[in-house]
Amino acid sequence: MSTIAFLTLAISVAAVFGILLGSVRYRGIGLGIGGVLFSGIFVGHFSHELFGLTVRTAEGLTSEGHILSYVQEFGLILFVYAIGVQVGPSFFSSLRSMGAKLVGWAVLIIFLNCSIALCLHFAGILSIDAMVGVYSGAVTNTPALGAASQMIRDMSVALADKGYDPLATGFNELLVPSAYAMAYPFGVCGILATIIIIRLIFRINIDEAADEYFKGKTAGTPSVTTINVKLLNKEFCGKKIIDLPGVKEGLVVISRVKREQELLVPHHDLILQEGDTLHLVGIPSNIGNSAKLIGKASAETLTTRGTKITVQRLAVTNRHVYGKPLGSLHLDSRFQLVTSRLIRSGVQFVPTPDMKLQFGDVLNVIGEEKNIKEAAAVVGNSNAELHKVAMLPIFIGLILGILLGNIPIPVSGVPTPMKLGLAGGPLVMAILLSRFGATWTFNTLHWDIPTAGLSALREIGITLFLSIVGINAGASGFWQTLTQGPGFSWMCWGTLVTFVPLIVVGILAYKISKVNYLVLSGMLAGTYTDPPALAFANGLHSNPEASSLGYATVYPATMFLRILSPQVMIIIAVLASGMNV
Repeated sequence: MSTIAFLTLAISVAAVFGILLGSVRYRGIGLGIGGVLFSGIFVGHFSHELFGLTVRTAEGLTSEGHILSYVQEFGLILFVYAIGVQVGPSFFSSLRSMGAKLVGWAVLIIFLNCSIALCLHFAGILSIDAMVGVYSGAVTNTPALGAASQMIRDMSVALADKGYDPLATGFNELLVPSAYAMAYPFGVCGILATIIIIRLIFRINIDEAADEYFKGKTAGTPSVTTINVKLLNKEFCGKKIIDLPGVKEGLVVISRVKREQELLVPHHDLILQEGDTLHLVGIPSNIGNSAKLIGKASAETLTTRGTKITVQRLAVTNRHVYGKPLGSLHLDSRFQLVTSRLIRSGVQFVPTPDMKLQFGDVLNVIGEEKNIKEAAAVVGNSNAELHKVAMLPIFIGLILGILLGNIPIPVSGVPTPMKLGLAGGPLVMAILLSRFGATWTFNTLHWDIPTAGLSALREIGITLFLSIVGINAGASGFWQTLTQGPGFSWMCWGTLVTFVPLIVVGILAYKISKVNYLVLSGMLAGTYTDPPALAFANGLHSNPEASSLGYATVYPATMFLRILSPQVMIIIAVLASGMNV
């Protein structure tokens, strides 16, 4: 069997058994997608023992290791890009409302992680190299591992020049990734356990937590409502609809007019008569003010049933109208239609002529059926396009995200420049494109992805990532180090570094700051920049927006601090030891 075929088989076996393991639940609680990690460890171990799979030697990665490393990173890129697209439209509004609070709790977790690791070093339990390796694995942050390894390497050279023995003083570069590998899987477990324990302690109902989040999300957005009003004010009799208060300002839409027994399409040049019944659409305060000036509320119904007028919803799927103002389509004058609502991402708005259209917007229109069909051809209204995944924007986004992630950010006193990396760059770029892409110069492209496509991209990415992380660990002597070397002690101390800050801050954030449980779960995963934990949090509810938003809110600041923190810890440990470097 060829190498590619064997590795594909190993990844698939790990994914199958991991998904089955994750589907096992006890009282509604299970490992979820995290089961793939543990399945991968077993597959990697037996692949090494039975078939000789080797991913790393003293000289570095083998050919199999290079292949697995590439697929692992590509899976991670797909996962975080899908997360960014999902949370982008609501990210900045949520950042304003709860960003400082979530980032503050994340910084406290990082401080506690570092403090515990340093205490273990000063107590003589962990050497400096083991300390930063265990810390990086316990917080499941690979860039932190890279920064720590680089600084240990630089420090060992500097110590050798000063006459010190690097190995004797705790600067063995090879120990850092070994300690990381021991602490990493149980670091993931610690996050999952914290999310589960908080849920059990406070007896949280997931559906209620989701309802609370979505109600809070729309709390600042006035709901669109309707009212029927009989025209009694003679001042407006004989005038056009556009002359009515609220209509000319774009605050209220008249979607139907009933005159005696006839239902009329209320285009702007329709002349009003006393006794007309008008159907007003808008937010309560605006239509209330207009109704008082026009006449009085009417209990009469303005149903379109049995008339030549109908109400339909048209989806914007024609790429030629993306980014164009609604008024530029002239639906009222060309097709004698009234647009009563614009629905975007499930939120209803009162449409105004200057409102720019985006892919997937839904227009609620009223008029004759033949006119609506003609208008549908203009806006698109294609169900196939609505559910089609546009590949060009995805790969453009990936290119831009990878370039962003590789921009070095120099920090004074730190030997290695900061980078957002392969995880941070695509995440940040996806957020920016999904939020602002339609208003930039890319009017003919749409950056959002249909729900089914988004889910597939996200799940394929995280499954590849987790299965290969497990296979690499299992094939690299994970069990031998765990059972015969210092691996067990590293795992135990890493679990302490992982778990204590999470459970303390998680309980405080939930009780004191009243952080929504689903947002909190995503925030805890984001504080450890941990995709497996995010995937687990996303699986708590059918709509993963809340947990994804919590993750994305704290991710950029967390990534910066995670890369910086092991280097600061090494400096503190060296200064405390009295070594003259």
